[in-house]
Amino acid sequence: QVQLVESGGGLVQAGGSLRLSCVASGSIFTLFAMGWYRQAPGKERELVATITWGGGSTNYLDSVKGRFTIVRDTAKKTVYLQMNSLNPEDTAIYYCYGDFRVAWGTRRSDYWGQGTQVTVSS
Repeated sequence: QVQLVESGGGLVQAGGSLRLSCVASGSIFTLFAMGWYRQAPGKERELVATITWGGGSTNYLDSVKGRFTIVRDTAKKTVYLQMNSLNPEDTAIYYCYGDFRVAWGTRRSDYWGQGTQVTVSS
């Protein structure tokens, strides 16, 4: 069974930084990509950043470009999101996701972590 475990959320003042981590464990046959979504109260979940596992190509939400950086550690099956220059609009629950195939011949699917709260005070 695949598990994604996030850590690193918390409370920070505007202008501060946080680093989120997400470790994938369990039966993973092929890992295609990992990344982060977030959901603020009353808003839809939005994609924050993704990274492909093979080539390391990244994609970012426009509002976080230049402030957030996503990197991966393939050996540890871990993805990190370094968040700098945080502002109150970044307040949300951040969810880690992984695009995996868990066994030969199975379909690739998205798996999700439980989420970690990030709160930015003004």
